[in-house]
Amino acid sequence: MAYAIFEIEKENAGVVDEIKKDDMVSRQSIWTRDAASLGLEGESIFLKIEGSEEAIERAEEIMGEKAKKVEGEKAEEINAKFVADEEKASEGMGFIFG
Repeated sequence: MAYAIFEIEKENAGVVDEIKKDDMVSRQSIWTRDAASLGLEGESIFLKIEGSEEAIERAEEIMGEKAKKVEGEKAEEINAKFVADEEKASEGMGFIFG
């Protein structure tokens, strides 16, 4: 499954709500984290969309200049942090309901 990571400046945070209102994009897996929670500097918000290429392209259209697509090694590093965060959350739920 394809994924894309976008960096959004804090003042443009409302764009996340815009993409969640789109029928096609809202059917994908969408996560948001602030830079600090990912161990990164700055006040940006990082958005991960996992799903179809078509939906990711649609999200890019909606966000336009309000978000910057993160690519290459930086995208892989940020994705690994998203995955680790999700795994920690899953382990916590397993411990609670174990």
